[in-house]
Amino acid sequence: MIGIGILGYGTVGSGVYEVLKVNKDIIKRKTGEEIKVKKVLDLRSFPGDNIESILTHNFEDILNDDSINIIAEVMGGIEPAFTYSKLAIEKGKSVVTSNKALVAEKGPELLKLAEKYNVNYLFEASCGGTIPIIRPLNTSLTSDDVQKIEGILNGTTNFILTKMTEEGRDFEDVLKEAQKLGYAEADPTADVEGHDSCRKIAILSSVAFGATVNYKDIHTEGITKITSTDIQYAKKLNCVIKLIAESEKTPLGIAARVVPCLIKSSHPLATVNNAYNAIFVKGNMSGETMYYGSGAGKLPTAAAVVGDIIDIVKMKGLYVPIDWNVNENMPVLSPEKSEIKAFIRIGFENKENAEKAVFDLFGNVDFTSLEGLNNEFAFITGQETEKSVIDKVNKLKNASAVKEIFNVIHVEE
Repeated sequence: MIGIGILGYGTVGSGVYEVLKVNKDIIKRKTGEEIKVKKVLDLRSFPGDNIESILTHNFEDILNDDSINIIAEVMGGIEPAFTYSKLAIEKGKSVVTSNKALVAEKGPELLKLAEKYNVNYLFEASCGGTIPIIRPLNTSLTSDDVQKIEGILNGTTNFILTKMTEEGRDFEDVLKEAQKLGYAEADPTADVEGHDSCRKIAILSSVAFGATVNYKDIHTEGITKITSTDIQYAKKLNCVIKLIAESEKTPLGIAARVVPCLIKSSHPLATVNNAYNAIFVKGNMSGETMYYGSGAGKLPTAAAVVGDIIDIVKMKGLYVPIDWNVNENMPVLSPEKSEIKAFIRIGFENKENAEKAVFDLFGNVDFTSLEGLNNEFAFITGQETEKSVIDKVNKLKNASAVKEIFNVIHVEE
């Protein structure tokens, strides 16, 4: 029998317990072992719940229980999740997690520790919910030189942008609905400001490129500044707006960012809607492969956690390395070197003079406008460095004919 300890009995933790219980016969058939939850750690009590008999409020009860072989850390946050994971690994227990904040911040340290103690630290559920992506990067695509990863990595923001696009609603209005439906937390900052996607693309990049990509170095913007008017412009340009996380190898380093993007309606990511996620991986031999599925939710995330548990059981005590050189850092390109195209929307005092100011800075661009909005227009820049765009936008703000810069949004080719 393989004993499991679950740290945290919230949404994902209760899902892990449910998956192991409901699918126990299937799991036993696939692993050849009976897998049983021996203890669950949580500060709360759950009267009437089946886990009451195995519930503990003391981590030591799990750490010192020799019948527990694998720990599922689904607490979230850095502490005490890091300390508990570290102690468990040092005790000879493998750890699986859905905690993207912890993996992005402390993953290298915990991976190094797992190798030292000949156990495993797996984190499939930390990126993309139920979408299998860490495992393919570490196994199926190992003969490839991965060049680029790009995708929609956050279900909350994708749900909000989908509703804004399809129903013409404002951000704040849809956010309230997302919170009611459980897609967004009471404090949605990590999702809507792009922090969640940033950590995920850092983890994926580290595994795909074989060295640590620090999430703190990745330029990150959220969707809070996207308006229904921006979306109307996107539609007129035959585009949609999505929060895109991307990371690409260049001769100078990694070009990585998390930003709202205008993408063509013909782009495969344009049809990924609601709380679904999708990830493109481009290899030098396999070309583009796409991974699609539910990016969030109790059971999809829990299923990914249990998938890691099953892998560890099948490994029968063997340490299986992940292609992430924790001793090497890959530089992320600064705005001075990272090239982009941008959609810029401006309000003007005098149209002719405002157009001239744009031409003087950005060259011969094409202007577009919306019917009924008589004091603004928009245009798309050519390809240039991000710093150059920012500098020119700042100069444009000071042009006498320009009243306001409403928004600057990246354009995905």
